[in-house]
Amino acid sequence: MNDAAPLRILVVDDDPAMVGAITALVGTEGHQVVTAYDGLTAVRRWREESPDLVLLDLAMPGPDGFSVARQLREDGADVPIIVVSGERSEAAKVRALDLGADDYLEKPFGKQELLARIRAAMRRAPRVAPFGMPGEVGGTAWPGRPPGPLVFESLVLEPGRHEAHVGDVPLVLTPIEYRLLESLVIAQGQLVGHAGLLAAGWPGERDPDPLWLKPHLARLRHKLEEAAGPVLASVRAVGWRLRRPGET
Repeated sequence: MNDAAPLRILVVDDDPAMVGAITALVGTEGHQVVTAYDGLTAVRRWREESPDLVLLDLAMPGPDGFSVARQLREDGADVPIIVVSGERSEAAKVRALDLGADDYLEKPFGKQELLARIRAAMRRAPRVAPFGMPGEVGGTAWPGRPPGPLVFESLVLEPGRHEAHVGDVPLVLTPIEYRLLESLVIAQGQLVGHAGLLAAGWPGERDPDPLWLKPHLARLRHKLEEAAGPVLASVRAVGWRLRRPGET
């Protein structure tokens, strides 16, 4: 029996048999499926349907899965993207994660693994507390965090609305990027270790892989640089911190 709210899932794969199999599997949990069989249709269906989660193949006609992941993130998509692919190379996995995928599932896979990956991805996705409840951010309690906006220099996070901006420049962040940045702003320039960042970025994940941090933090650093915000600095082999402009 599934007690979680049903999801609208965009399934992108050029193999109708695979789309049918995934539809049947997730349908047993009450989830609704939106389908796309090529990259162009995938982006269009994303814009039209606003799904809660994307299951994305890599090898497709037209724009491939890598291009689709990049386009969705550039469009501001903040929902989980799980790559479901027969490509087993490490290079493909790293590239997909670097482009914004949240997880990578190899074909063939079992029903329970697919459903578990979906549940894990949705646990990590933001859940806005009702009316911006003080002390909660994206559904995760931060002990001792004061209510209201979080500020570091020109960078402002508004947890109740799940928004971030540098001055008047809005930051378009994925859920993981937002949670990572939130933990760094709370630290107010102090070092946040890798373990703390993993706990912030992937709450509920029992054993998050430290390799997950690098691509998300690299994209976050680039977005802060483009907005002329605080510097996101790495302390080699230890963690990360926000640095004020001109600070060394």
